[in-house]
Amino acid sequence: MPVIFAAAVWAPSACAEDIRTAEPGPVFSDSGPDADLYGAADGYPVGTRGGVPQLDKLVGVYSHFGEIYPSRAVVRATAPWQFKRAPEPSIAYSFGAERLSIADYLKRNPVTGLLIARDDTILYEHYQYARTDHDRFVSQSMAKTLVAMLVGIAVSEGRIKSIDDLVSTYVPGLAGTEYGNTSIRALLTMSSGVQFSEVYDGNDDIARLGRALFVDEPKDPAAIVAQFNTRTAPPGTRWHYASVETEILGLVLRSATAMPVADYLHDRIWDPIGAEADASWAIDGSGQEIAFCCFNATLRDYARLARLLAHDGAWEGRQLIPRQWLLDATTVRPADGHLAPRVATPYFGYGYQVWLLPGEQRRFALLGIRGQVILVDPASKLVMVHTAVRQKPSEPAALREPLALWSAVLQQLGQ
Repeated sequence: MPVIFAAAVWAPSACAEDIRTAEPGPVFSDSGPDADLYGAADGYPVGTRGGVPQLDKLVGVYSHFGEIYPSRAVVRATAPWQFKRAPEPSIAYSFGAERLSIADYLKRNPVTGLLIARDDTILYEHYQYARTDHDRFVSQSMAKTLVAMLVGIAVSEGRIKSIDDLVSTYVPGLAGTEYGNTSIRALLTMSSGVQFSEVYDGNDDIARLGRALFVDEPKDPAAIVAQFNTRTAPPGTRWHYASVETEILGLVLRSATAMPVADYLHDRIWDPIGAEADASWAIDGSGQEIAFCCFNATLRDYARLARLLAHDGAWEGRQLIPRQWLLDATTVRPADGHLAPRVATPYFGYGYQVWLLPGEQRRFALLGIRGQVILVDPASKLVMVHTAVRQKPSEPAALREPLALWSAVLQQLGQ
């Protein structure tokens, strides 16, 4: 997903009588902004495979994606780890000329789930549109960061010798292509220099890639990505968002580890962090995980993942992702100025498949279209998990209000 910055304003429709709450604990609402448009009268129906879901199916599709599309299971942990809970704090934030509460935020934004935690304690967990803590929400491009973390683990295990290796070393099917002649490092930082359009108009390269993986007859995924074969800049010199590059990283992982990406995730991360629910990862017709998107998990399990990242890859004293990899993934090297915040984009910088926030503190985000967001502050161990159903895949400035809320969370709860 490209950088999106701006706040859409939504008509408030959630009413107090819609809310069922246990204190402290998750809070559920059957309604939400523009609930009627999202299919409330029909129980938020689940759509079917193929094409962009209609608005009244969006809530259903985004919470049942792993059931609609062929997916590989990532089973829950053998020993689930439990968050502690604290009473909800009062959170207020400034947006434009307004001073708003977190309740106002939910009334203004099509959020399906919002969770805020500080280290091992959940501070806030709300759901809208009749979604619950048992629903598995699609990650969209937040899955890209998962892929990068698995690459780091594969490097530490010697399965990938170096991220400066060329892709063709691991994916022979891309030998002789521009992507085959690109380093893993350049793919991690979306700096391959290979042309790929991603503007979500239905006719761009991401639409072609999606149709080939999700809809068309099964085909070797290496052959699918090989069609994007025009280099417009030297590798490692220009940042350009291209989901196909994460797809190729998935192929590298599959080859290097000799196991499905979802299984590698389960063994190295999902089981060790004590995930409480089964997750899933959408697969193409060949059985390969669609690496650039479409992981599905519950809100609390996303929060467990965020906590792991906040601890720089450590979980209860065990280093699951190499700490140096996390630091490298979320820090721009002096030689990589094109990746810096306010350079790569007008606001964010870019690391290893992760978005970097500007400022002196090292903070970062996982982002997906239509409002999927995980924000992480390693210093305070605060994390915010945000799933949503924005009407457009990408809207200019759609992240301004979530980031305003996050800034307030850091100021009010980060001590």
